[in-house]
Amino acid sequence: QVQLVESGGGLVPPGGSLRLSCAASGSIFGINDMAWYRQAPGKERELVATITNGGITNYADSVKGRFTISRDNAKNTVVLQMNSLKPEDTAVYLCYARLRRRAIVRFDDYWGQGTQVTVSS
Repeated sequence: QVQLVESGGGLVPPGGSLRLSCAASGSIFGINDMAWYRQAPGKERELVATITNGGITNYADSVKGRFTISRDNAKNTVVLQMNSLKPEDTAVYLCYARLRRRAIVRFDDYWGQGTQVTVSS
């Protein structure tokens, strides 16, 4: 009934840019925090960037100054603009949202399926 769908991943050379988008759809009452995570093969899932419902952002040190997270509450969308990409940015990027469904009182955690980002020459 509720899902997060990521888009925008792909293959890009070092120094290039990608824009990831995640749209939440379904019967949604409201969305609290949203975030982007990433997971490379054999590595732990890593928090990349977060944004609160008030627009406060936070970034991993490894992406600070290169990535920008933003959200469009009217469209239930969170975007990750990635610039100056490095090979070590290669990973599956996953969208996260803490949201409340219309028929449910509590907030729960939701995850997208992920989109592949590959940085390679």
